[in-house]
Amino acid sequence: MVFSRIKANGRRRKDRSESWEDYDEVRPSLLHKIIRIILIVIVLILVLAAVFTILAERWAFSYWRTLQIDEIIYHLTAPLEGTGGNVINAFIAKCIVPTAVIMILITVLTIYAQRYRWYNIFLLVEYLVAILIIVFGVRNAWTRLDIGTYLRNQNNDSDFIETKYVDPDDVEITFPEEKRNLVYIFLESMEMTYADRESGGGFKENIIPELTELALENESFAGGKNELNGGYVVPGATFTMGGLFAQTSGLPLQVGLKATIFDGHGSMNEMGTQEHFFPSITTIGDILEDQGYNQVFFLGSDAAFAGRNLYFEEHGDYKIKDLIYAEKKGWISNSDLDNTWGMFDWRLFDHAKDELLRLAEKDEPFNFTLLTVDTHFEDGFLCPYCDNEYGDDRYANVMACSSRQVTEFVEWIMEQDFYENTTIVLCGDHTTMDSDFCDGVDRDYNRRVYTAYINSAVSPESTNAYRTYTTLDNFPTTLAAMGVQIEGDRLGLGVNLFSLEPTLYEVYGQKLMSELNKKSEFMEQISEFDPTTEEYKAYLERHGVDTTSMTNSSESGAESKKEKVEPAEPIVEREITY
Repeated sequence: MVFSRIKANGRRRKDRSESWEDYDEVRPSLLHKIIRIILIVIVLILVLAAVFTILAERWAFSYWRTLQIDEIIYHLTAPLEGTGGNVINAFIAKCIVPTAVIMILITVLTIYAQRYRWYNIFLLVEYLVAILIIVFGVRNAWTRLDIGTYLRNQNNDSDFIETKYVDPDDVEITFPEEKRNLVYIFLESMEMTYADRESGGGFKENIIPELTELALENESFAGGKNELNGGYVVPGATFTMGGLFAQTSGLPLQVGLKATIFDGHGSMNEMGTQEHFFPSITTIGDILEDQGYNQVFFLGSDAAFAGRNLYFEEHGDYKIKDLIYAEKKGWISNSDLDNTWGMFDWRLFDHAKDELLRLAEKDEPFNFTLLTVDTHFEDGFLCPYCDNEYGDDRYANVMACSSRQVTEFVEWIMEQDFYENTTIVLCGDHTTMDSDFCDGVDRDYNRRVYTAYINSAVSPESTNAYRTYTTLDNFPTTLAAMGVQIEGDRLGLGVNLFSLEPTLYEVYGQKLMSELNKKSEFMEQISEFDPTTEEYKAYLERHGVDTTSMTNSSESGAESKKEKVEPAEPIVEREITY
């Protein structure tokens, strides 16, 4: 029996010895282990890219239903300084956090699956699914954003802007003996669309009745029709900084420009790295500054966002009174902000009244420019003075609230002594980017920004002309409303709407939009972008671009003007009669 046990144990040892030998034969080498680890890392990176792509894309298209590629490029290249916290928080909550959670789960599952024979098949499935998701995401974004057309336009240079641009420095501009004050209010995301259909809007119910009445009683260039009219938003003016730029300069803020040959980055919204913002152009701020106007840019958010402070200080020496100024004055504390952008509009209007009274006491005329924020997408910001008129439709409640507050502010101005010699302009900065607010609007309806010229010094030469215009036309029209005479009635790409001169949209129709979507060497040149600044180099380095080969050989402005490239298709003008 003992012998049997010894023999049996011997067999077991032999069996174990054979198992060890077999295991030694199949045990992976160190090289195989390294290769497997690398493959696992590659698969996990692809999975990470796939998860992030699909979540980011889903978030972006739900947050910005009408998102356009120029807006993406603009905001991706803009500094984050001054960005509303709601956007950043939403991105973290909807994209970063879910991606991290999903990746932790997938990584744990991938490690756990190594003990099974089907592990290699599992890795292959992960790899293929990740590739399919990435391909689907890229294809979906390519189609929805029409990236193909955008890229073709960037390679198809157009001289349309250059040939149609009217430089204010080449035009005789004559101010009246008694110069009028200007109050210009940019209304965040405000459209005429929000009025009822009978009033020219696109909604069944009018949610901005006060603003509607204000426009109908004043001027929006609707001719003899008792309805609203407003400006179309052109490419390059579909976001706040683009809207401000277009309405005050008569130019679109091109965002796909290649200001330097050293890299492939569009540098148009890298203006935060510059000391100047289109320094060679003349804007309404420059013109009024030359005429001795005191100019103030008043807003409840951080003016540093998108280079707004740089632009308004560069063109007109505006005194910037923004969220940072408000904090210094004790109007609000950084730890107790009204919303993720800064101050509620009601607080802004309260302090704006004091500022206007202060400006009115001075001997010089003034230009008071204000930008609201409550109606910013997504769904706006409900302040303590907003009613619950539309139930769960928060954005409608905010728009209705804004309509009342803006109108009350305008009515207050009308009661002041300085109003008699003051022109007021109300205009949406761009159409809303809210994901679903305009879903019920007829597809054939042409969405335009809200527009109203109040207490103008002049009337339209044709009282029956329903004008078709863009926000580019606000530049010369605002000056004309102040009683300023403009030789030829054109400035920038804009037309004085009080005149009989046809707008570019009336002449070219949708061809105008097509041309403004194309790359413009002229815009590159007048931006006078300097790629040799240390700030720009640091920006590129943060984005992984080698800057060691950069030189100071780049030219800008008129000295580097290139030969014009003719448009691929002839541009046909339409004859306009009133």
